[in-house]
Parts: sequence; C-alpha cells; structure tokens
Amino acid sequence: MIDLSVDDRGVATLALARPEKHNALSQALIDDLRDAAARIAADRDIRVVVLAGQGPSFCAGGDLGWMRDQMAGDAEMKRAAAQSIAGMLGAINTLPQPVIGRVHGNAFGGGVGMACVCDIAIAADHIKFGLTETKLGLIPATIGPYVLARLGEAHARRVFMSSRVFDAAEAVTLGVVAKAVPADDLDAAVEAEVAPYLACAPGAVAAAKAFARSLGPVIDQGTVDRSVEALIAQWNGDEAAEGIAAFFEKRKPAWNTAS
Repeated sequence: MIDLSVDDRGVATLALARPEKHNALSQALIDDLRDAAARIAADRDIRVVVLAGQGPSFCAGGDLGWMRDQMAGDAEMKRAAAQSIAGMLGAINTLPQPVIGRVHGNAFGGGVGMACVCDIAIAADHIKFGLTETKLGLIPATIGPYVLARLGEAHARRVFMSSRVFDAAEAVTLGVVAKAVPADDLDAAVEAEVAPYLACAPGAVAAAKAFARSLGPVIDQGTVDRSVEALIAQWNGDEAAEGIAAFFEKRKPAWNTAS
C-alpha cells in the first residue's frame, strides 16, 4: 500500500498508495509505512525523502472500518493498534534524512499528522485540511505530539478540538505547511526544497536534524505512551462508538445539534 522509489540522486519518494480509500490509514498501510521508514533510515544512499500520496487525497486520516474493528477488540488488540500508529509516526519523524511533504490533496485527521512529521510540507493551494476527530467522538491522540510541536499550543488550540475544516492559506498561517502554491507549481516547489540538500554533507544534515529535534518540544517514549493511552481511552468510550456508527449509518451522531 505504498510506492517507494529512489532516483539516481538519492531522492526517495515514499507515496501512500491507497487511492481508492483516499489513503486512509489502515493497519496494512501503517505497517508498510513503518517498514519503509526503517529501510530508508538504513540506506545511506538516500539523501532526501519526499512524502506524497496517490489519488485525489493526500491522506483522509484513520480508516474508520479498521478503527471500528480495533474498538471491538480486546485490550491487547487496542493497545497493539494504537502503538502501531504511534510507532509509524515516530519512525517517519525520526528519519535521519530530511522529509519534504508533498501535500497535493486534502489532509484530514491523521493526514494532518503526516504533514506534521515532515521537516517541511508544501501544499497545493486549493486543498482542505482539518483535525476532524472530535466529530467522530475521537481526539487527535497519537498525532497530537507532532501537531503541537509543529503548530505550538496557541495555533493548535484554534483547530485541535473543533473539527473545523480550513483552507491551505490558513494551514500556512497555522504552520501545518510552510507554503501553498498552485497545483501546477507543486512539483517545482518541492524540488526547490529538495535540491539544497544534495549539496550538503548527509551526515551533517542528519546530525543537524537530530540536534534540532533535541532542542525542540520533547517527544520521548513517555509522550508517545500518553498519546497511545489517550487514543485507547477514546476507543473505550461511548462517544467514539456513536460517532463511528453514525458515520457508517450516514446519520448525525446524537450530540450533533448543528443546523
């Protein structure tokens, strides 16, 4: 469910390849992304990574069918699933190579998290973003540490719990992406971010990235564990069951009083 290619310059393109499901994060896609991150991290010939998506969307967030299955499972199943999401995000976030996000289509929920684990993300200017979990009785749990690290608390609180959809221009203001450009200019904008690294010492780039991360917000194992526990707590609650059931039944959840 991924497409990984490396050009002769050492630029890897890691594309989410589940276009028929808008690249929603299923267990198979999560596992494939984590495995790919491990291969990339170990490949000293890879200089830069472009994280992309195939089809109309960049990433629609978590696959709700998969999520419903986890909620119906036992405690061990829930924990393993939540840890797998957190592990995948952490694996991409800690890649030694710089990661450039090519956000060509809509990014919701976990898709915003995927943009936030990139070192820089560039978006097409016509697309939409949203942390839409609370509409489903969920919260942005495992992506939370990365969203807060990218946006800062003040900006994050503008969109973290309202499920409000926002445009690419606001995504730039919030810090989700660095810039938004016309779709026809997206590849050139991504290449402009990639090219400078090819003149840099790759070991120094990796060391500088690790140093920057050490000086920024702490995302250690304790932080990741808290995000896992937060997701499990929501999965165990009544609101998530109602929200996801309402989604599949194409109705409003019980709490929705919006006109």
